[in-house]
Amino acid sequence: MNEKDYATLARHVHDARKPLNRISMQAELVKMALDGDVPPERAKQALDKIIISTKDCSEALTEMMEALGDSQSES
Repeated sequence: MNEKDYATLARHVHDARKPLNRISMQAELVKMALDGDVPPERAKQALDKIIISTKDCSEALTEMMEALGDSQSES
């Protein structure tokens, strides 16, 4: 893997990690709601954000696969 391919891969991994981090934070919020530490409405909002973040992560991974496919065809 050359330097350009590595930089592209690193960018895509970073882009996939962002929604994963959001999912983790929102899951903690849902857990707090289940424990009664925050209102149930906050848990519902967190679940909506988890759903959006999973879609964002899926898109990031799809873009990564497309970029890897493009780099393979250029080789």
